[in-house]
Amino acid sequence: MPKNKTIMMLSAGHACVDVYQGAVAALVPFLVAERAYTYAAASGVVLAASSLSSVAQPLFGALTDRWALPWLLPVSTLLAGLGIALSGLGDSYALTLALAAVSGIGIAAYHPESARVARIAAGGGGHTAMGWFSLGGNLGFAAAPLLVAAVVATGGLRLTPLLAVPALVGAVLYLPVTRALGASARPAAGGVPRAAGRDDVASFVRLSLVVVCRSIVFVGLSTFIASYASARTGAGTTAGAAALFVLYLGGAVGTVLGGSLAGRWDRVRVVRVSYLVSVAAVAGVVLVPGPAIYLFAGLTSIGLSVPFSLQVTLAQDYLPARVGTAGGVTLGLTVSVGGLAGPLIGAVADATSLRTALTPLIAMPALGWLLARTLREPAAAGEG
Repeated sequence: MPKNKTIMMLSAGHACVDVYQGAVAALVPFLVAERAYTYAAASGVVLAASSLSSVAQPLFGALTDRWALPWLLPVSTLLAGLGIALSGLGDSYALTLALAAVSGIGIAAYHPESARVARIAAGGGGHTAMGWFSLGGNLGFAAAPLLVAAVVATGGLRLTPLLAVPALVGAVLYLPVTRALGASARPAAGGVPRAAGRDDVASFVRLSLVVVCRSIVFVGLSTFIASYASARTGAGTTAGAAALFVLYLGGAVGTVLGGSLAGRWDRVRVVRVSYLVSVAAVAGVVLVPGPAIYLFAGLTSIGLSVPFSLQVTLAQDYLPARVGTAGGVTLGLTVSVGGLAGPLIGAVADATSLRTALTPLIAMPALGWLLARTLREPAAAGEG
């Protein structure tokens, strides 16, 4: 299969998986409205999806460093979709949490192997190919609020089984990809060959902390911006879904822009500047009233997404002998760890207001910028 076609199919499959990461946050206002969940309870659903994922993702990464597991791509895609598709059935909060966790496990199983396979499909390439792969995930995020609104706003949470369609499409897309990559992804000895180069664990840990800062602000906004936009604009759930769509769509723009900028300047420099710009953008979302929230939501998403794929290839270059672990931590932490802060934000919002609860998020990209200043471009940076 031609390299470009394989990357595009991987990107499309990535969209089918990440629609379920976006769907968790998109379901929050409907859970609040239909089941009378508090903000803290609703954010607990996001936490359920992210907590197991954050723990399991590095474990799956370690597995893919030892063995090629391309079959995980269709299987994990189906698992991610199953949890969300069944989450609207029944009124049990415990069952909803369990199903969100099932989806999180599917997402955890998907990302390390998909990042490794994308690197193979790119011929060992760097940030450009990974940028296209990451673009699919951003488009999946962007589609999530539209898909959830189209399904749930018309018939309520009982129609969530219809949300299984992207998972079925993604699983079918991955079947020919895994067959085509079978020979190159599965060495004769059954293991994954180690790349040349020395691991820079210290730099990888600092980069991981940068990713955590991005994760907290992005997931925090993803969880609550729909409810916040509805209140700030005086409109209903449609206005909230629109704000979430803008937040996610900006990610697609930022991912493509990040690959382009990294072709002119080194990746670390682009990461630093993007986090610095994001400080002002997040402040605009939280503090500027009225419809301007949509503008700042888009700018925030672009600023936080420019470094998205660059952080993945940086992590893989910092850990050249453990690219599965590198991909699992960076792609996983991008969403998972941020969910851990969700219930705290929700509890503050219940006690005070959403604006008060979201204000500390302004500091997160600033902290990310400070941490990024300690990073250096790896000596052997891949180009793609």
